[in-house]
Amino acid sequence: MQPFTVHSPARVCFFGDHQDYLELPVIAGTIDRFMNFEVGPTTTNTFILELSDLGQHMEIPIDPAQVYPQRAEIDFFRAGLRVAARYGYTAKHGLRIRVSSDIPINAGVSSSSALVVGWLYTLALAFGNGVMPSKDLLGQMAFEAEVLEHKSPGGQMDQYTIAHGGLVHIKTGASIQVTPLSLPEMSLVLADSKIKKQTLTTLGSVRDCATQAIDQIRQRNPNFSLETARIEDLDQVISHVSPELRHYAEAAVRNHEITLAALDELRNETPNLAILGKLMSAHHHELSQVLNVSHPKIDQWIQIVLSHGTYGGKIVGSGHGGCCVFLVPKANQNTLCEELLEAGVPAVYPIKIDQGCHHTSF
Repeated sequence: MQPFTVHSPARVCFFGDHQDYLELPVIAGTIDRFMNFEVGPTTTNTFILELSDLGQHMEIPIDPAQVYPQRAEIDFFRAGLRVAARYGYTAKHGLRIRVSSDIPINAGVSSSSALVVGWLYTLALAFGNGVMPSKDLLGQMAFEAEVLEHKSPGGQMDQYTIAHGGLVHIKTGASIQVTPLSLPEMSLVLADSKIKKQTLTTLGSVRDCATQAIDQIRQRNPNFSLETARIEDLDQVISHVSPELRHYAEAAVRNHEITLAALDELRNETPNLAILGKLMSAHHHELSQVLNVSHPKIDQWIQIVLSHGTYGGKIVGSGHGGCCVFLVPKANQNTLCEELLEAGVPAVYPIKIDQGCHHTSF
């Protein structure tokens, strides 16, 4: 077989964190930091995986029944093999694969989804007889392998964004719809706090509380729809919700309104970056002060940066650690990186929106 390398990017959510599992829209993009799968042949009937950044070595024999039994721990490689086989991408021979990455791990920029999308892209390229899945199908396969196969609480944003690439608006839910957005001249900075997140715990907790709040509203008002709800209308129904859950419903509606406002701005011929930045910061306020999924250090860094001419910024991902992203004037990008490092941020990267999962051949 001809050796090839798959490049699977990180994902940044600009608007809609903690929204996709409520089937509300998000605006996200892929950035120029990638997980790479260097793929070559092997004489064995085995997948030989070298996880170079982790110093780990794995071998997975090809299962003739394509079952690849689930282990107690999360195993994205075997889950990906099961899902790929269900869609006709059946492993026929072994591969030798070296996986390396410059994506921050456990930091809110979807390193796990980059792994799963890249792995499924690799399997499709190796065993699809030249027929690759559509971007939508690749996203769905990855969602099944990462979320459904492990009964995890995540949504669909990460996998579909990485499969499509660029800047996208995603209507989540059973009839998911991904719409590419025109890309304005966005200069961005990613700051990695190196504070490890508890992704599944945070997602599960916030999702459960938000879902309970919405269910309580619908018990009194069966026609209530998060998609059409507006904050000025919420007073009519919020009194029926348990006091400790009310702010989850309020945050869901406010964040939805913020996402809709950002979408309107991005549809303009020349989007106003200052407006987009203010909307990003408003979204962070809901995540930090209402849903309480930020971290004091991240809040502090955002406040420092906002006082230095930055358009806006927010935490990225499930929360309680990880990365934050800033939208900045192009002339200030390098200066902001220096200011963040001086403020104590462990790692800072100037970034840009880039393409989705793709490959190069040799």
